[in-house]
Amino acid sequence: MSEPIHEGRTASDAEELREQVEQTRHQLGQTVEALADKADVKARGQAKAAEVKDRAAHTAGELRHKAADGAARLRDSLPGTVTEKASRTAGQARATAAKAGHLWDERAPEPVRAKAAQAAQVARRYPALLAAAAAVAVWLVRRRRS
Repeated sequence: MSEPIHEGRTASDAEELREQVEQTRHQLGQTVEALADKADVKARGQAKAAEVKDRAAHTAGELRHKAADGAARLRDSLPGTVTEKASRTAGQARATAAKAGHLWDERAPEPVRAKAAQAAQVARRYPALLAAAAAVAVWLVRRRRS
């Protein structure tokens, strides 16, 4: 059992007790805070999600950098004539696509253009649906040929 406090104790003993009580309160507060942090599953999940997001962004940046380096090395290893020809061909393809777009705008009837625009919008919104429809179409064509 502990000794009862006597009036004969000094002020320093009382001060020591106050300091011990304050220190114990502080430690208890830290313990309660740590337990509350562990119990806050939502905050822990958000912290983990932020950590994963940061790591993914870092990895994506590294991959972009590696891809750019690889593309630069490939470009540097190609003879100049190949690079020039590829650039020229890409320019021609862009010009042909623009010309086809202008012809489409000039010659296609408005209802057909409206339906095509609607189909393109659906295809952009649902690319998996477009891929599935294309796969079915290819399967039907091959089946018909057999």
